[in-house]
Amino acid sequence: MRGILAWPGHTWIALPMRLYLGFVFLYACMHKIADPSAFALDVATYQVLPLSLVNLAALILPWVELLAGIMIVVGFRTRTAALLIAGMMVVFMVALAWALHQGYDMSCGCFASASDEDPISGRTLLRDSGWLALALYVLVFDRRRGLSLDRWLARRPGRAVQGNGAAGGRP
Repeated sequence: MRGILAWPGHTWIALPMRLYLGFVFLYACMHKIADPSAFALDVATYQVLPLSLVNLAALILPWVELLAGIMIVVGFRTRTAALLIAGMMVVFMVALAWALHQGYDMSCGCFASASDEDPISGRTLLRDSGWLALALYVLVFDRRRGLSLDRWLARRPGRAVQGNGAAGGRP
């Protein structure tokens, strides 16, 4: 298993996955940030949160999506961003599965609020499963940092290099 994790090709396979996931999340958060009241209605329609938490979730979630999208695109704390995206995907999939089980006829709310362009279906669940798989791949296999801000920050002069014993200017 260790050989599989250490394969340097994972970094280059994960790069387009990172970019794709990041841009999906950046695109998805735009309408939610622009119209939080419409997104709050989408969140409420799933009927998984108490009404007292719907507005809070509708205000916070799009900004978390924006932050995670930016982080994974630029490669800053890449594994943290991938974990955040994977966690959001699990939550979204549970809510979606609940809505499908209840027989709700509604918009997903992912890319447009209350429109016929994005109705929930088994395909939506399959699409989200694919995004979860991409996030998990990046989380598990993108360890060499490739083209990322993390790699650039690690190589800056004066930064402690992991494993050399130097830390923060101490002898």
